[in-house]
Amino acid sequence: MNQDIIEYYRQRAEEYESVYWNPAEQDDLRQVTKLVQTIFDQKSVLELACGTGYWTERIAQAATTIHATDVNEAMLGIARLRGCQGQVTYGIGDVFDLPIVSQYQGLFAGFIWSHLQLQKLDQFLFNVQRATEPGGTVVVIDSNPIAETNHDPRNISLTDPFGNTFQNRTLKNGTTHLVLKNFPSEQFIREKLEQIGTEVCFYPLKHYWMASCKMKVN
Repeated sequence: MNQDIIEYYRQRAEEYESVYWNPAEQDDLRQVTKLVQTIFDQKSVLELACGTGYWTERIAQAATTIHATDVNEAMLGIARLRGCQGQVTYGIGDVFDLPIVSQYQGLFAGFIWSHLQLQKLDQFLFNVQRATEPGGTVVVIDSNPIAETNHDPRNISLTDPFGNTFQNRTLKNGTTHLVLKNFPSEQFIREKLEQIGTEVCFYPLKHYWMASCKMKVN
């Protein structure tokens, strides 16, 4: 069974956007779209783990510029084909190796938090803080545990000594993968964001959670 999360998403690239086709999730998707477009209006934005560019396309309708990054070229190849309006650029980027310092007014990280090891979250947040201007806005979104979906908590097959949880997933090509998938509490999310920011807001939706904060000004 493959345990490489990057390889999992490389193989999943062609079928990835099916996660956004669920009729039950459309209200959440519309709410998040409206929120991020309002938050990032007329801002320069760095997007982490952009995947196939679903959120890139929506943020680009409001942001001044957006630089969308992903560690996986298979995902970026699909994202580039979207033909997003506005000033959109793409590039390979690892969330643990961001060379940019205080360059962006906003940062968006969609559906990556749950795939990060708990013991590496502080390093991730430090990189987020470095990449965003003091006073800039960070937005994070991820999945709630929902029965009979990819995020069914009953599918957790392993919990490691750090408290990270893993699910068994099978792709359309028949390959099986042990995928890191954590489901943090609102309190945990708030506590982590308060390490780097102020004005932490939490938006509890049905299928997703979304949180934002302003970067601390030294």
